[in-house]
Amino acid sequence: MRRMATTRLTAGKPYVTYTLIGINILIFLLCAVQAGSFGDPGAATIFSSGDLLKSDVAAGEYWRLLTSGFLHFSVMHVAVNMLSLYILGRDLELALGMSRYLAVYLIALLGGSAAVMLFENDRALTAGASGAIYGLMGAMLVIILKARASPVPVLLIIGFNVVLSFSLPGISVLGHLGGLAFGAAATAAIVYLPGMVLPEGRRTQEAASRVGWIALGALFVVALGLGIAGGLTYDGLTYIR
Repeated sequence: MRRMATTRLTAGKPYVTYTLIGINILIFLLCAVQAGSFGDPGAATIFSSGDLLKSDVAAGEYWRLLTSGFLHFSVMHVAVNMLSLYILGRDLELALGMSRYLAVYLIALLGGSAAVMLFENDRALTAGASGAIYGLMGAMLVIILKARASPVPVLLIIGFNVVLSFSLPGISVLGHLGGLAFGAAATAAIVYLPGMVLPEGRRTQEAASRVGWIALGALFVVALGLGIAGGLTYDGLTYIR
């Protein structure tokens, strides 16, 4: 895969991954301080102003589609997600490059929010980076397939996590699956699409990059649009926090 050799601009340091981890932990700490408890950060105003609830998005608070992916319900919640982000994100960031990796992460996050908005119960309160992290699993699978390596280890990891999502209570299965789908689609747009749409004589690195970014932009708009459209399915019931 040619991009593997040309996007290692971070000199072995996955700065975007470290930054995302830092932002998530900082926001969790701010919520805990404001709530006066590490056991109930959801009581913080910061949390209630950014979590994902269909009625709030239906009322025009569209930022929640993004901000909910940086909020966590407990120490264990943020710890497991950040450990997963660290494990998955380091190699992916080096493979995709910082900007493309960040785009895949955000598209997966929005894809998870869109799935929740479209198909989840109206009263479901959702938060966490899991949708974006499942997107990174999808991204890893696409890269492995592109490299023509065995996808079995990644498929086993994805399968185990999906089964876990269905097995444990309080898990947003839809958010996970939405993130997985959009993360895989975004990565496929980077590594597969240029070769599919560009004539062989025009497959320069610059042209391939342009096609990839156009596709990423389109997926970002689709994910955001689906999330907003999900507000149209809200039944009008009032949720009491």
